[in-house]
Parts: sequence; C-alpha cells; structure tokens
Amino acid sequence: MNNKKIVQWQNSYSVGVKPIDEQHMELIRLTNKLFNSCKAGQEEGNNAFLEVIHEAVDYTDYHFGTEEKIMERINYPDYAKHKKEHTEFVREIFIKVEEFKSGKLIAPLLFVYFLRDWVLYHIAVSDRRLGDYLFLMKRNGYLKRISVRVRRDMMTNRLLIK
Repeated sequence: MNNKKIVQWQNSYSVGVKPIDEQHMELIRLTNKLFNSCKAGQEEGNNAFLEVIHEAVDYTDYHFGTEEKIMERINYPDYAKHKKEHTEFVREIFIKVEEFKSGKLIAPLLFVYFLRDWVLYHIAVSDRRLGDYLFLMKRNGYLKRISVRVRRDMMTNRLLIK
C-alpha cells in the first residue's frame, strides 16, 4: 500500500520539551497510519481502522499521562484546563469509535481529519503554552534544569517522570 501523509511533522510544532515533542511525532505518525488504513477496501479498511484507532487511543492515553505528570510536577497553573481538554478529547474519541462500531459513523476519513485537526490545534495552543511556561520557569531560575525522562514501570504500568 502506498503510504501517504495527511500531516507532516514540522519544527514549528515543537514545544521545546523533547519527550513531549517525540510523543507528538508519534501521534502524527499514528494519524497518518490511520489515514492510510482508510484507503483499503471496505471490510479490510474497517478492520485496519479499528486496529489502528485502538493503538492511537492507547498511545494518546500514554501521551496525556506524560503531559499531566509534568504539569503536576511543576505545579502548572493551567493544569485543570489542560487536563479537561484531554478528558473531553478522550470522551469524544470513545463516542466516535462506538459510533463507528455501530455503523453510525460511515466515513472513517472524517474521523482522521478530526483527529489531525485536534492534535495540531492542541499542540499549537495548549501544549505550546506549557512549553513556554517551562521555558520561562527555567529562564527565571525556578527550575535548575528542564530534564524530563519518561518511562513506564513495567510492573505497575505507571509513568515515571524524572
């Protein structure tokens, strides 16, 4: 299958926090994978779409967990608003997946465009604010360094932020 891209990572998307930027790149890769799953035949495409959407939902949960742990750690003033955006997005995704499974959502491609637009908007606005806040905290001496290492504890499946 010819893999086309609905969105391409650009340096202008960077929020300046390496783990978050790397995770945003992965979200864009998954969005492109989802886009390509829509190009297969009806049944094959629907199965591929469901498989990729579950992968994307799992990764989105991981990514949001990373951002939220960082925001908690630095006592980010817009934490509640940012977390609410995450919660509403996840709720919308689950609704759309259920609509797709029940046959109400007929055009998976529209879902892919929704996903792309939401991710890019969230990166450009909310995540950029978080990156700017971290930069200002560092520049003003409130953070000795911004060194964020993210990994999963395989025993508990919890995120460890250092």
